[in-house]
Amino acid sequence: MIRAVALDDEELALDVVQAYCGQIEYVDLVHVFTEQGKAIRYLNKFEVDLLFLDIRMPELNGIDLYKSLKNKTKVIFTTAYDHYAVEGFNVDAIDYLLKPFSFERFKKAVDKAKNLMDLELGNVDEKTHLSVRADFKLHHITLDDILLIEALDDYIQIHLEQGNKIVARNTMKGILEKLPQPQFLRAHRSYIIPLKKVGSIYKDTAKIGNFTVPLGKSYKADILKNL
Repeated sequence: MIRAVALDDEELALDVVQAYCGQIEYVDLVHVFTEQGKAIRYLNKFEVDLLFLDIRMPELNGIDLYKSLKNKTKVIFTTAYDHYAVEGFNVDAIDYLLKPFSFERFKKAVDKAKNLMDLELGNVDEKTHLSVRADFKLHHITLDDILLIEALDDYIQIHLEQGNKIVARNTMKGILEKLPQPQFLRAHRSYIIPLKKVGSIYKDTAKIGNFTVPLGKSYKADILKNL
């Protein structure tokens, strides 16, 4: 999960960044600021992975502000003026977004930041949680708590231990890409299951807790091979 902060003297610009971050499940926008002083104090005190930073502001410009920070977080510059681009890249900015920018362009910049962070971390830490946005908040779900994932039209329903459920807007393909495999496999066009929770298999069904899950013909062989 990327902890992010945004600083811009225009609230409408911050609204755009907030809306876009809300569509990217691996980004947690923890604070937005319109005042430079407050942003600098926060950034010098707390660890932040990524900063969305306007360049042309009433006090310090964004590039000078970034240079002054004690904690050097990664930065994506946002501005309506393209003549700052070269200087932005001279301070090793991840990217430079020229306003107004689309969600696709924004996500491309954030993906670059994520890929760089993954490379720096070696991406060796074993995945133990699934992060999804639902009910206007970010849920960090322990993988061991997942009983199964069920398709509901344009949504998915994650069934958890203790009978809890989380409904999120996503696709089965999209959520499967976030899960470690073969620990989690597609069992049917409407179900993803964790193999360690399979109690028994009888004919074309799998028993998981109190659930009986159908096994699609195209998925059953893969399930049996990995059990």
